[in-house]
Amino acid sequence: MKLKIVWSQFAENEIDKIYNYYLEKAGIRVARKIIKEIISEPNKLINNTFSTQIEDLLIDRDNKYYYLVCNNYKIIYSIDEEKKLIQIADVFDTRQNPVKLKRTK
Repeated sequence: MKLKIVWSQFAENEIDKIYNYYLEKAGIRVARKIIKEIISEPNKLINNTFSTQIEDLLIDRDNKYYYLVCNNYKIIYSIDEEKKLIQIADVFDTRQNPVKLKRTK
């Protein structure tokens, strides 16, 4: 079953924050490279959706969340099999306190 990747507004906002951070600290080339890697990482899921682990910190949520790791970031996603979507919910910097992952908008 081939699925389409959809990014939530929350995840897009996190991408913007990451980009702006690296733009200021390391320059445009580094910022673009990191964002490109993060954005392309979920493409690995299109044909192999359940190859990653369940995010234990979000186990109490209604949806089942999984994660991919890209550099220092966890890409948190859920799968809507009915709509054939991989929904990217968040991009979380793993250098932060893991409890912050439970944050909401």
